[in-house]
Amino acid sequence: QVQLVESGGGLVQAGGSLRLSCAASGRTFNTYGMGWFRQAPGKERAFVAAITRNGGSTYYADSVKGRFTITRDSAKNTVYLQMSSLKPEDTAVYYCAASRYYNLLNYIAPSNYDYWGQGTQVTVSS
Repeated sequence: QVQLVESGGGLVQAGGSLRLSCAASGRTFNTYGMGWFRQAPGKERAFVAAITRNGGSTYYADSVKGRFTITRDSAKNTVYLQMSSLKPEDTAVYYCAASRYYNLLNYIAPSNYDYWGQGTQVTVSS
């Protein structure tokens, strides 16, 4: 069992930055690939970014590529999402999730994740 707790959301102006954190419980953090998803009102949950178990590979949605960076700190059992050049369309609830899959491309689908956090709200004003 893995528990995930996100933090770092808030209100920011367009062009600003935020860093989201996702703290994982348990000793098995390194056995999971980690992903970030977001869900805007009236829309489906969408893939944002993912990172492999050892942090060696990352993958991003086209909409955030070049603006967002996902990293993980195994010593702290934490995964981060650094968001820069934020746009109003980035407004959503952001969720982190843990997956037992190996292949990075498997991290795109929400159904391939085993555990989810409760979400943190990010609001970007224009």
